[in-house]
Amino acid sequence: MDLQLLIRNYRREEITINPTSANIYAVILMMPMMLALGLPYYLLWKENFTAERITVFVAANKQLVTYSAPIIICTMIIGVILHELIHGITWACFAKDGFKSIKFGIIWKVLTPYCHCTEPLTIKNYITGGIMPAVVLGFAPAVIGLVTGHLAFFTFGLFFTTAAAGDFMVIFLLRKEDKNSFVQDHPSKIGCYIFRK
Repeated sequence: MDLQLLIRNYRREEITINPTSANIYAVILMMPMMLALGLPYYLLWKENFTAERITVFVAANKQLVTYSAPIIICTMIIGVILHELIHGITWACFAKDGFKSIKFGIIWKVLTPYCHCTEPLTIKNYITGGIMPAVVLGFAPAVIGLVTGHLAFFTFGLFFTTAAAGDFMVIFLLRKEDKNSFVQDHPSKIGCYIFRK
């Protein structure tokens, strides 16, 4: 839909969360998410956490353990980039102008990459794009790890499920909105603009 048409026929309201509150809510939200995923993993695969099993793993994977910090850091950086790219790809599928409406960047003060859709989308489509990184990078690997006992998959999925806490907060803000309303990413704050008739 044309932004100028929305501005003329709809009332725009800013819905945002201040960064301090967002950080507090993110930590609060992470705890139940970690418990909901971590407890079933532990109960299903607690034999993986015995001292003997850990000693055998470390002995068999000395190089992996030695280089684990750089591997973890690189994996997280790539995952964060993929997180934003998945937002962009999903929103571009719904945006009239496709990838022309998607902007990527980095907030250098906090070294945080972001993806911003400049075009208003229906709430349903906006939420789909908002939750997709948590599904692809979080829930899916966590479930694979949970079913197979693969700790690396599970840890990756757990990390990227909790890393989507900010996305969950914005989705939570939209929970009572009319699904026929339109929403547009806020270009500089955590949140969005709602366009209501």
